[in-house]
Amino acid sequence: MSTSIFDEAMPRQVANHCALGPVAFVERAGEVFAGVESVVHGQRRYTWHDTRERARRLAAALTGLGIERGDTVSLLLSNTPEMLEAHYAVPALGAVINALNTRLDAAALGWQMQHCEAQVLIVDSAFGVTARQAVAKLAHPPTIVDVIDSEFTGSGEPVGAHEYEALLAASDPIERLPNPFDEWDAIAVSYTSGTTGEPKGVVTHHRGAYLNAVCNAVTWTLPQGARYLWTLPMFHCNGWCFPWTVAMLGGTHVCLREVNAATILAAFREHRADHYCAAPLVHEMILKADPALHAGIDHPIRGMVAAAAPPATMISGMQALGIDITHVYGLTEVYGPAAVALKPADWTERSLEEKTRLNGRQGVRYALQDGMTVVDPDTREPVPADGITQGEIVFRGNIVMKGYLKRPDATAEAFQGGWFRTGDLAVLEPDGHVRIRDRAKDIIITGGENVSSLEIEDALYAHPGVGACAVVALPHPHWGETPLAFVERVPGGEVTPDQLIAHCRERLAGFKVPHHFRFEPIERTATGKIRKNVLRERARAIEPVPQKDR
Repeated sequence: MSTSIFDEAMPRQVANHCALGPVAFVERAGEVFAGVESVVHGQRRYTWHDTRERARRLAAALTGLGIERGDTVSLLLSNTPEMLEAHYAVPALGAVINALNTRLDAAALGWQMQHCEAQVLIVDSAFGVTARQAVAKLAHPPTIVDVIDSEFTGSGEPVGAHEYEALLAASDPIERLPNPFDEWDAIAVSYTSGTTGEPKGVVTHHRGAYLNAVCNAVTWTLPQGARYLWTLPMFHCNGWCFPWTVAMLGGTHVCLREVNAATILAAFREHRADHYCAAPLVHEMILKADPALHAGIDHPIRGMVAAAAPPATMISGMQALGIDITHVYGLTEVYGPAAVALKPADWTERSLEEKTRLNGRQGVRYALQDGMTVVDPDTREPVPADGITQGEIVFRGNIVMKGYLKRPDATAEAFQGGWFRTGDLAVLEPDGHVRIRDRAKDIIITGGENVSSLEIEDALYAHPGVGACAVVALPHPHWGETPLAFVERVPGGEVTPDQLIAHCRERLAGFKVPHHFRFEPIERTATGKIRKNVLRERARAIEPVPQKDR
């Protein structure tokens, strides 16, 4: 690269350049918003001075346990102050966050910790038994730190060699939560089922987390001092980077151990929470709650929805409650949401039908994402913006993962053509907004959780009474989607739904277990491949199932 007069005697140095990392927001919050409430959790209250101090102590404690740059710290925690503090302390050491899905079984958790070579596991005592089972067979089990949450009233069991609060009390805080050594350093590894059912470790970096934290504020025009309610599990893509967004704004984290209509609406009323993110299931929960629970909520609230487009009933119902809904789209590989369905200036004047249409789109790229478009899967050329020609959604820019951990083949495939390939099929509308038409990946989104149909099929095939099976998404009024299994019994077999449910429960996490079955012939191509497109069409024609507990 050639140089110019503007390069002479003006070197990059500490006075004019630093690596971007979201932990910098926490240091600033502790300085600028020292006395502002940072966390509300039951009877516990912390200021930003307190939270920064606790994060500095946790960083010191982890250093004492041997954690260094590039090491992995796994977190099996609810939405509690400790989960937030870990999102501040772990990256400050250059270490990598592995936030585990608390709904997974011990085998899946153990596999993930082994794959990312976790050296420390911080675990809520509510998940102690599962954690002990998860690490029992690991060749190099992590050091376990127990969190005994003051708001947990159920049965739990500490299983570690250290207790969180005692560890913090015994540790002198580090002087500062520093910026990363290199903004390209990994900040987190999050596991996604991907297209094959085999978990993939999505590795994200400090620069992307920093920029998407800013994008959250820009996209939502979040004000300073916003009071953010944790209805979204922080293990989902590191809470969509909101742990860092709230710090940037000197806002307040309102934590929830249990997410239900009563706790959510109480938090709106008692703590004046004014922003929250959630899957459609949670929004429906709020909408359908006992009207008495809505009493006393008199301030504007804004909700962000992902995983499925908000239907007309949700938009109108939430509007009547004083809740404004924004639809976003993304994947773990782009730090959670990285696109938004923008609302035109005359949004309030639009008809409900038009609002539903506009809000149903996956939208346009976030302000700090370099590119998002729809391309022809074969030529990799952008499709025309006609709202008709179908292609694959792709992203490019700083808010895209580094790659898949220990999977160079999958990483290369994902970035083929110079874009991150989502696998989601969509059209590009004349105004530049993207709208999904189908999913290339056989993923079922149930209650906001991504479930691989192939993983369920593998479990079903393990039953001796199953000759052939195929799993697709069935529309569900409560969960959004739920697994529907088409099954061909072995000749002479009489396997029943109850037997298959019991069989799957031994092999899958509860939310992955199918409860709906069709015992009938499964269409195949001439080469014997199951025609899932036909089965999906058949599923769409089925009357939506009634609400069913798992």
